[in-house]
Amino acid sequence: MDKETLKSLLYKNETVADLAPDMLAQANAFCEGYKVFLDKGKTEREVCAYSEELLKQAGYRVFVPGEALNPGDKVYYINRKKCVLAATIGQKNLAEGFHLNIAHIDSPRLDLRPVPLYEGNDFAYFRTHYYGGVRKYQWPTIPLALHGVICRADGSTVDVCIGEKDDDPVFCITDLLPHLAAKQNEKNLSEGITGENLNVLIASTPVEDKELESRVKLNVLRMLNETYGITEKDFTRAEIEVVPAFKARDIGLDRAMIGSYGHDDRVDAYPALMAEIETKNPVYTSVCVLTDKEETGSDGVTGLNSMYTFHFLQQLCAAQNVDYITAFQASKCLSADVTAAYDPSFSDAFEPNNATYAGRGIAVYKYTGARGKSSTNDAPAETVSYLTRLLDRNNIVWQIGEMGKIDLGGGGTVAKYVANQDIDTIDIGVPVLSMHSPYEVVSKSDVYMAYLTFKTFCEDCE
Repeated sequence: MDKETLKSLLYKNETVADLAPDMLAQANAFCEGYKVFLDKGKTEREVCAYSEELLKQAGYRVFVPGEALNPGDKVYYINRKKCVLAATIGQKNLAEGFHLNIAHIDSPRLDLRPVPLYEGNDFAYFRTHYYGGVRKYQWPTIPLALHGVICRADGSTVDVCIGEKDDDPVFCITDLLPHLAAKQNEKNLSEGITGENLNVLIASTPVEDKELESRVKLNVLRMLNETYGITEKDFTRAEIEVVPAFKARDIGLDRAMIGSYGHDDRVDAYPALMAEIETKNPVYTSVCVLTDKEETGSDGVTGLNSMYTFHFLQQLCAAQNVDYITAFQASKCLSADVTAAYDPSFSDAFEPNNATYAGRGIAVYKYTGARGKSSTNDAPAETVSYLTRLLDRNNIVWQIGEMGKIDLGGGGTVAKYVANQDIDTIDIGVPVLSMHSPYEVVSKSDVYMAYLTFKTFCEDCE
């Protein structure tokens, strides 16, 4: 048997740089738009607003239930300003199924508590409640910004964004100096900073009247009232998120990677959205869903464990007088969420043969979950075969693996909620270094391979 034949017997995932060097320039160009997307969308509301702009520019119109839809029509729907659903109607009747690309747009962060503002020893702080799987020790001593919306007493709303412009102030969470940290150093890493320590320093100047109490807190409220027309009570009806104030930047002398807050999971959301926008007259109706609440279990009216996505699909079916059960059974879904990139600095957390690597293309994973595959969709072999054949036919660089060593933990995606609706579903995603940290890192080539995967899937006729 000759050398090439022997080599063909092996499975080996290789880098995009080796397998598709001609695509690196395209990946760099594509990721310029992605960096804008990251900077404009640090919260799910902001991602929705920017996505709606892009959809309108591309000729999408707001979906109206009951309205007739023809092949090539492009419609979208925004669920409660936190989820995006966009579709391009295909040539085939919906009874033959949808092609669904689904990603999430919420990211781990800190949320302000219902009564967040307090004063301590001439400093004003916001108390926070962490959202999602954060490692609490990573959040002190970095520049932070405030993003969100406040509903006033009269029912009107005001948007808040402080800390992103070059001339804005930023905020921070303090940490104990090493000179006095002997007791803190004795704690486990997970206990060194607790949830109650995640208090955001916001001001230190008091109001002029020395007879008043809580003078720094009052000064903060005065400034907020002058700028936004709010009182302390209005925080009880607000959604303010504390996020890193960094901008997306190229990483490395070769500029081959991107460092940013929020890659999980906007690194899949942006390619999915752009693939949907650029899909013209597909054979099967393509649908892109950018959902919320994945980081906390996908519950609530904007999480995929609710019915909002499936109601949208049912209404599309109703427009063609199609039984949605038949449509669901014929559909396919790519559940797109990030996975862990092998990190040589922490190699003992990974099983190298089943790890996924930054720079080696889109990651396919048959199942997620924890330990004994708990709480996961385990895709059938036929679904894995369909996707990998599609990628191979279109020269898209891909790899397959698991998140890490089996008994160290694990993670879940939205795949199970789609599969539970009788839709064939498989997980894919971009590998990420430092996942769930305030500053995650991805390879530009992987981002581009994600886009090509979504685009090819939208346009597939199999």
